[in-house]
Amino acid sequence: MSRPTVLFDLDGTLADTAADLCETMNVVLARHGRRRVPEARVRHLVGGGARLLMERGFRETGEPASEALIDQAFDEFIAYYGEHIADHTVLWPGMEDTLKRLDDAGALLAVCTNKAEHLSRQLLEKLTIDRYFPVVIGGDTLPVKKPDPEHLFEAVRLLGGDRGAAVMVGDSEADIGAAKNARMPSICVSFGYTRVPVSELGADIVIDHFDEFPRALATLMPSHFGDWS
Repeated sequence: MSRPTVLFDLDGTLADTAADLCETMNVVLARHGRRRVPEARVRHLVGGGARLLMERGFRETGEPASEALIDQAFDEFIAYYGEHIADHTVLWPGMEDTLKRLDDAGALLAVCTNKAEHLSRQLLEKLTIDRYFPVVIGGDTLPVKKPDPEHLFEAVRLLGGDRGAAVMVGDSEADIGAAKNARMPSICVSFGYTRVPVSELGADIVIDHFDEFPRALATLMPSHFGDWS
């Protein structure tokens, strides 16, 4: 039997990154004369990468920005965020125990995120969980991003896994959409960042805490995790 593959989104799924994303966005907005956006609102703007976040930030605070301004803001975002990537970011409760248990069980693990790959790797290292993820597919790793299924397929391929024994874990429409397009089962966390209500995303299972993750996996992949429930 093939080893199971578990694919994780990063922002809002593995870790609570909103505070650092919010501060970076607001620093850049302030440089261009825009007001701050509250963190609670930023949580609904995250998803799709830094460029899209800045586009949404400018729309949130006034007139949409030109392509040239977005290019400049994106570069400023990446530079500042790279220096403050984990000032306030933390793993969600139960996340580290979940990764250790998956690793002990021999599961193949990868990160599939629309965050830039080098920033994703930097953050995983800062959070000291990079050892669990030999494969990281970022928003700039391929010509496509989630919800394109190739994002997930490439992760499975690099891991040497089996698409038929893989599950996607995420928090947004991009994550669940990618799973649907890849015809993979999905688990959605209810505490992440999404512009669409979790109940409308169409995930196979929704969890409110990673304590519920073993039962969810056992339900979706009983041949691999049937004894986890």
